[in-house]
Amino acid sequence: MSLKTRFLSLAAGLIVISACASWLAYRELSADLIERWGRQVAEIQVRYDSARLLQSLEREIGLARQMADSSALLNWAAAPGNQALEDTAIREMESFRANFRDNSYFVALRESGHYYFNNEQNEFAGKQFRYVLDPDEPNDAWFYQLIEEGRDFHLNVNPDAELGVTKLWIDVLMRNSANQVVGMVGTGMNLDTFLQDIVDINQEGITTLFVDYNGAIQLYRDRNYIDFASVIKPEGQKNTVDLLFDAPEDKQQILGMLQLLKKSSGSAGHVESGFVTVEGREHLAGVAFLPAIGWFEITLLDLNTLLPKSYLWPLVAVFIASLLITLIVFHLIIQSRILKPIVGLEEAVDKVRRGSFTLPRLDKPDNEIGRLVDHFEKMTDSLRDSTRELENKVSLRTDELARLARIDPLTNLKNRRGLDEILEEEIQRAERLGSGFGLIWLDIDHFKSINDQLGHQAGDEILCRVALWLKAGVRPYDHPGRWGGDEFVILLSPCDPATLERIARRICENVEQESRKTGTPVTVSVGGYFSEPGDNIDTVLRNADSALYRAKNGGRNRVCITPSDKTGINPV
Repeated sequence: MSLKTRFLSLAAGLIVISACASWLAYRELSADLIERWGRQVAEIQVRYDSARLLQSLEREIGLARQMADSSALLNWAAAPGNQALEDTAIREMESFRANFRDNSYFVALRESGHYYFNNEQNEFAGKQFRYVLDPDEPNDAWFYQLIEEGRDFHLNVNPDAELGVTKLWIDVLMRNSANQVVGMVGTGMNLDTFLQDIVDINQEGITTLFVDYNGAIQLYRDRNYIDFASVIKPEGQKNTVDLLFDAPEDKQQILGMLQLLKKSSGSAGHVESGFVTVEGREHLAGVAFLPAIGWFEITLLDLNTLLPKSYLWPLVAVFIASLLITLIVFHLIIQSRILKPIVGLEEAVDKVRRGSFTLPRLDKPDNEIGRLVDHFEKMTDSLRDSTRELENKVSLRTDELARLARIDPLTNLKNRRGLDEILEEEIQRAERLGSGFGLIWLDIDHFKSINDQLGHQAGDEILCRVALWLKAGVRPYDHPGRWGGDEFVILLSPCDPATLERIARRICENVEQESRKTGTPVTVSVGGYFSEPGDNIDTVLRNADSALYRAKNGGRNRVCITPSDKTGINPV
């Protein structure tokens, strides 16, 4: 049996025996402890979150009930056309507004459909009447639905399209002495603020949400899941709590817990719990029913975040002790002629892995390990030479590909990609320095006819000639390029409006003059735009293209400049 076989067999046997015994004990004990602890924490957290919500709502609900029982409002609701009663009722409303947490209220009368509202800024003082509710208007269906249900109190997360606000609304029915519903009053609490204070409190590993009696999500840190206007939606179209879970068994478990709590709603403080998977991570879900508001509170605990198993060091002690014993036996058996070369070889391998080919001096005992070290040194030398050669080739090839990707192969000018990059850089430079630059966009007049009559080869020759004339007509530091087809773009920087127009006209004239000498006269239509700081690439290209379009529509072989709103120059 070789040295390598003996080494691996002995080390593996000792480590496996100790590791298996310790790991089995740790896994079983830690899982049981964490689950028991998690269920207790879930129950405590559910009660805590429920108490925070109720503490925030109970005072507002009580005030809303007092407002619904106000004699001033009830007398007015019986005679909504009486101006004196209306004035008295509005004063009563305003007195309640000062006491509500959100400093806002609403009052809706059943007989007239009139809706009254005022907010914290007292924005609607003297004009509290906002609009008339319409039973045929979908946005007003909540009012008539709640009256039809006859529940004295209701919580509703809903955007008010008329007022342009989204709030957690507290709705309380107004009833007269005959127990008839004559209207509805309440207040609203800013949804974003309420979510931040009650739901999204940045407790790592803890997620809190509230759902209504039918499981529709009412309060959750992600507004996309909130089921707005639940009261008017038919079942099947609501955002229910099962949307948070992917596995069908998890959906069934959560809905089952809601049903159990409905049946045991008389048991105050009862909490159901169970394990579910959310976004690929196991969570412990705790659910409680809040009969005061008719909602369910759900808390999801990520136990791996709240109590990682690594915290249970007493259980790990068994594993560490077993491993230490194994390592001591291992150290007594393995002699320096084996251990030291292996450690040195490991350091050398790590240096090579990190990209360093300068190796420390390695011991080479006269055995399998010594021969392995020698082979490794030779392999490292060969790998170093090959890597350097390959890096040089890749660098050269990358530079060449980068250049070719930005150059038009026919005209040897910058292509569209190259022009886009230059234009982006120039826009950033202009923004940084507060200076402008010019952009010229031109195309060859009647180029399709030239291709049809003379052939594509002649068309390519004309494109190449135009490219040369463009280079000759601009300054050394300008950037001419072929945008595509017979269109060319030139970026002028530094530049001012006068320089832009001068160079544009020079290009137009040069092309016409030089082309006559070749026997194939051509002309170009030229559009230009002087960009100011703050323009984006779409604005620059659109204005230059617009100028080119005007030049072509104006008879071709001419220059048109689109003025910038900031320069105030006249279009040409």
